[in-house]
Amino acid sequence: MYSCGLRTSEAISLPVKGINSEPMCLRIIGKRDKERIVPLPVPLLKPMRELWLIHRNPTWLFPNKRGSNHRAASTLCHTFRMACDEIGFANDVKPHHLRHSYATRLLENGENLRVVQVLLGHSSIRSTQIYTHLTEPLRQEVQERVNALFSDLV
Repeated sequence: MYSCGLRTSEAISLPVKGINSEPMCLRIIGKRDKERIVPLPVPLLKPMRELWLIHRNPTWLFPNKRGSNHRAASTLCHTFRMACDEIGFANDVKPHHLRHSYATRLLENGENLRVVQVLLGHSSIRSTQIYTHLTEPLRQEVQERVNALFSDLV
């Protein structure tokens, strides 16, 4: 979810055929059945393949126990909560925060807002603009460093 900016529903319902290792991308069917293509980071391909080799479900990367459908969102949320508890994260951290972190990281590393909009599958740029506020502390830090670097110019 974090490295591809997926919603919970998109992550659990990721079809095996949606993983394309040649151009390293995922075909995601998002809200209102909108399709988008997102880059698949190279380090993720191997663990995804290893996971699939365990169950070999022809349809879902994350199948339910019977293999008849994908896992439930509640299963992902429960597993996420257990992992957070184990490493001592606050109780208010939710799986969707991974999507927010993805967008914030892209913006903090100079990615164009319009590109982030497309990667997240937002219809409106307004939905994506909320992430520009999340990066404000980084902007302030950069401003302080620039001020210190060039303080001798005056």
